[in-house]
Amino acid sequence: MVIIIGSGPIGLATAIELKRRGIESTIIERGCLVNSIYNYPVNMTFFSTSERLEIGDIPFISHGPKPTRKEALEYYRRAAEHYELNVKLYEEVREVNGEDGRFEVITSKGSYSADKVVLATGFYGQANPMKVPGEDLPKVMHYYDEPHRYAWQNVLVVGGGNSAVDVALETWRCNANVTMVVKYSELKASVKYWVKPDIENRIEEGAIKAHFNSEVLEIRSGEVDIRTAEGEVTIPNDFVLAMTGYRPHFGLMKKLGIELTDDDVQMPVYSEQTLETNREGLYVAGVVCGGMDTSRLFIENTRIHAEHIAEDIGKKLKS
Repeated sequence: MVIIIGSGPIGLATAIELKRRGIESTIIERGCLVNSIYNYPVNMTFFSTSERLEIGDIPFISHGPKPTRKEALEYYRRAAEHYELNVKLYEEVREVNGEDGRFEVITSKGSYSADKVVLATGFYGQANPMKVPGEDLPKVMHYYDEPHRYAWQNVLVVGGGNSAVDVALETWRCNANVTMVVKYSELKASVKYWVKPDIENRIEEGAIKAHFNSEVLEIRSGEVDIRTAEGEVTIPNDFVLAMTGYRPHFGLMKKLGIELTDDDVQMPVYSEQTLETNREGLYVAGVVCGGMDTSRLFIENTRIHAEHIAEDIGKKLKS
């Protein structure tokens, strides 16, 4: 038996590859199926074309050139149903005790015995904090769903990447008064090429106010203090949408005994060939392998992890 922690695309792909080799697995997920994708903005479109997101040799048919969040949710749900994967939802892993071949996985609902454990939790579950006074106010959001609730409101969007740009444009188009705070001198080069001219034009014409080389200092119920290149300013505010990025669940990795590199990246220590970590019998899969370098690994280039892990586990269980 293999326990897979996380029901994202790579967790599902790993379960599929194990099943193809006759190895039983159970997926444990603290939220809903493909919880990270579920928490994407409602109107989000993927960078990649649909075939690059496929798992288990199941065709992903999209109605447009690039698939949407809604299409991806349906696709991965159907993939799990097709392969009859054993998925436990809304159940959080708290501990993994024992050793290779005799693990005990403790969750919020019980315990499971396992020969091997695979951690495939991604990085979308933990938001990068701004670490400023007022960040805990109810009006501050690190996740964004859709724009309607922000109509006619003073909205501050923090960040200069794709999420921030999408949020700024969507809320502005719902008649929000939008201000962006970007800590760099320009928007990130990785902003989607078909969106970048739109946001640049809105900023140039003044429809969306943007402060570059700037940061949030303090958030209060009706206003926000910002440090800008011209000095400190205070602006009226109803909502702060902090699109500051996300990070892997380092606390869980440390609790599981996975070593992290001693640098800013904090990448888990694992074998490039097998994805097995320093803790024998415990593997990492998917974008969690990149640590804080969250722009290097995606669904597209980590699907292969499922095959490597299943192949190694298959060999070891037979020996």
